Amino acid sequence: MPQHRTHLTSHPAFAAVAPWLFVLLWSTGFIGARYGLPYVEPFTFLLIRFIIVITLLLGLALILRVPWPRREQLGHIAVVGLLLHGGYLGGVFYAIDHGMSAGIASLIVSLQPILTAVLAQITLREAVVLRQWIGLLLGFVGAGLVLLEKLIAPGADGVMITIPTLIAIIIALFSTTGGTLYQKRHGGSMPLITGTLVQYIAAGALILIPAFAFEQRVINWTPQLLFALSWLVFVLSLGAILLLMLLIRANSSARVTSLFYLVPPATALEAYFVFGEHFGLMAIAGVILASVGVALVVAGPKQA
Repeated sequence: MPQHRTHLTSHPAFAAVAPWLFVLLWSTGFIGARYGLPYVEPFTFLLIRFIIVITLLLGLALILRVPWPRREQLGHIAVVGLLLHGGYLGGVFYAIDHGMSAGIASLIVSLQPILTAVLAQITLREAVVLRQWIGLLLGFVGAGLVLLEKLIAPGADGVMITIPTLIAIIIALFSTTGGTLYQKRHGGSMPLITGTLVQYIAAGALILIPAFAFEQRVINWTPQLLFALSWLVFVLSLGAILLLMLLIRANSSARVTSLFYLVPPATALEAYFVFGEHFGLMAIAGVILASVGVALVVAGPKQA
């Protein structure tokens, strides 16, 4: 099994297709959140999502009889789950539910590569070459242009940035950064399916607290909510997360997280078609800059 995974992640086709597929899948998470949140409270929404994912992963693990994490791995895997799923998704869902647009939320979270590139030098001793720093800067500027247009556009799709939503999305930003770095350092050898299962169990335990402490847990089971929940479970919580784990295993942290620079432009484009959100010339310029920045980081020479 481990040899098969190593062969998969080193295959040229995987290296060419997987990063762009991840960007496409990950960007739809913000759209799915906005699509379903009018019908359910944010932490209740996440709790239901996690329970379904845990059930599916447990069934898959039992059917495939895959290995389980060793006892000494469980703590590290749980930390990643608390950060990468609990803190990140909790912050994003809270912010969007309380008025922040999907585009703005994705843009703020897209600052992750800046934090990761700096922290990776400290915690993982990963070198980031000049070409990659230029790419990170271009990505930051590109994301900023999309953000600026959304802020200055007339009636910018109901954007509401308040202190609570800003705190929530910053928590999400630091959580996904910390989770990615921690997974790279401590979780590279975890069994993929059962390790991800443990991550979601830890995240579910965290989300359970605000769901029962601050929410009424009233659910309006509309077709829109069912579609959003199904999409977030199967496409995001299973497909995109498992793909992210493979990408982290196969690449340096700076390169993997540079992919998040393409998420805001992709989210903005999707939001234009789904919700009619404005997407003008400044945002198009941001898309181009972010794309060039990601290309520079990903194409940087591999570190030993």
